Amino acid sequence: MSIQETITQLTDKMNQEPEGIQGIEAVYQFDVEDSGIHQVRLTEGSAEYRTGEEWTADCILTMKEANFTKLSAGDLDPTTAFITGKLKVKGNLSLAVRLQSLFAKYR
Repeated sequence: MSIQETITQLTDKMNQEPEGIQGIEAVYQFDVEDSGIHQVRLTEGSAEYRTGEEWTADCILTMKEANFTKLSAGDLDPTTAFITGKLKVKGNLSLAVRLQSLFAKYR
């Protein structure tokens, strides 16, 4: 499954069950090597997905495509990925930590 398909499914599930994203006002940006820039904006209990840099990102996560796939599937621990350099984070680190629970809830 492509990154676009994965993120689209994720945001669709968030919009179908918005209780897990209530109160989160943030833009996550995924800079994925060989796949470009992907953004997810969470606002007012809804999720939107765009490619490119449409919004100002609050949390930027940089990684290879294979690591994104493993991370979103729950096959790569984000903390381990960060410590080993497979995942780089810029911006709000608490949002990065929160992303792990969002992936787990909406997988």
